[in-house]
Amino acid sequence: MDSMTPPRGNMFTGIPDHLYNERIEILARGRDVRIERIISRGHGSAQGFWYDQDEDEWMMLLKGAARIRFEDCDAPALLEPGDFLHIPTHVRHRVEWTDPGRDTIWLAVFFPDVKKGA
Repeated sequence: MDSMTPPRGNMFTGIPDHLYNERIEILARGRDVRIERIISRGHGSAQGFWYDQDEDEWMMLLKGAARIRFEDCDAPALLEPGDFLHIPTHVRHRVEWTDPGRDTIWLAVFFPDVKKGA
């Protein structure tokens, strides 16, 4: 590939037949941003584990289905293809469930806390 050809790929290809652990791939990164493809197949957060991130996360579910629970909410949010969330810094959340019968593919963008920049 020459220097003028931008990198490219497909969000729905290159997925292993056996996915023992959730797969996280960094697609691009810059000084203050990271873009990931996350592939789940029946994976979820470990019992009692909550994400408590030092950065904001914007994510979109591209394929599959998932349930996300926020610590301050009684019921989890069901996500289907096309659904997106903006999870601010230090908002505790967990993945309660992803569809075990098919790939769940997420596009996640991590960036500095937008409130700090305001």
